[in-house]
Amino acid sequence: MTLPSLLSPQRSGPALTAWLERHREDVRGLLLTDGAVLVRGFAVLPPGAFREAAAVILGPLMDYVEGASPRTAVDDGVYTSTEYAADQVIALHNELSYSTRWPATLAFYCRKAAESGGQTPLADSRRIYARIETDSPSPPPTAVRYLRHMHEGKGAGVGWPTVFATDDPGAVEAYCRTHDIDFTWLSDGTLRTSQVRPAAIVHPVTGERVWFNQAHQWHPSNGGPDLEALWREIYGDDLPMDARLPDGGDLDPHVLDTIRAAYHAERRTFDWRPGDLLFLDNMLTAHGRAAFTGQREVLVAMGGPTRLADVEKVGRHG
Repeated sequence: MTLPSLLSPQRSGPALTAWLERHREDVRGLLLTDGAVLVRGFAVLPPGAFREAAAVILGPLMDYVEGASPRTAVDDGVYTSTEYAADQVIALHNELSYSTRWPATLAFYCRKAAESGGQTPLADSRRIYARIETDSPSPPPTAVRYLRHMHEGKGAGVGWPTVFATDDPGAVEAYCRTHDIDFTWLSDGTLRTSQVRPAAIVHPVTGERVWFNQAHQWHPSNGGPDLEALWREIYGDDLPMDARLPDGGDLDPHVLDTIRAAYHAERRTFDWRPGDLLFLDNMLTAHGRAAFTGQREVLVAMGGPTRLADVEKVGRHG
């Protein structure tokens, strides 16, 4: 399986935004079948020009709210990709799949490729769903409870003012009530949240079942057994991020192993080139990040949103 599909201009010199306007339906059609489209062969653009080009395919851009990773806004609707240390690997996932609203489509733009590594691996969420259903040693969860402990800007994890893009506790509480998030303020100013979301959904356009959650990424085992043991020693049950069964019980470690094996089996990579523009259907295609050396500048924009209330949840037997 080839992922992503590659599109390039047949002649040199066209402006990216104008080219995308002429090929808008081609790109959108490929996204619904292949899940990812790489547009290559154009000059490197500033962030504002990337925003204009991305909006041709994505439509109005979304703000990044309720995120679990640190980013910096560089233009309206344009953000840095996750600002983790270069030696860290970001597991494959679908953006904001733990929320009640997520981007339908993503655009990644490479302004500077890493010296080595730094790929954005991709995986087909349809094939991941099928593998997990077939290979799991016990029934995989139909829903996931996501737990967070968010500080005010100090300590591990992302602080609640960054997550909710406000330093007003009242605005945070209003957001949580609107988006079906249980919340508690602890005595030290930490915000504890809990929300239950489906493990799989039906794509609202194609009708296909897709694995759509971040249980494997939020669970403390994501960092390996040594790091999990350290985090549990430091935080106990008050981990910065955690994933459990809807009733609060522990996820089966063998099921988590199966989930991670499915992502690994479906992982596809390509090497970034400066000027590359990658579009993803966020429900059909998971993405991550490889470790890298040197400098890397990849920007991201998000279009949508798709709302949980408007999609079908997949039950135990679909």
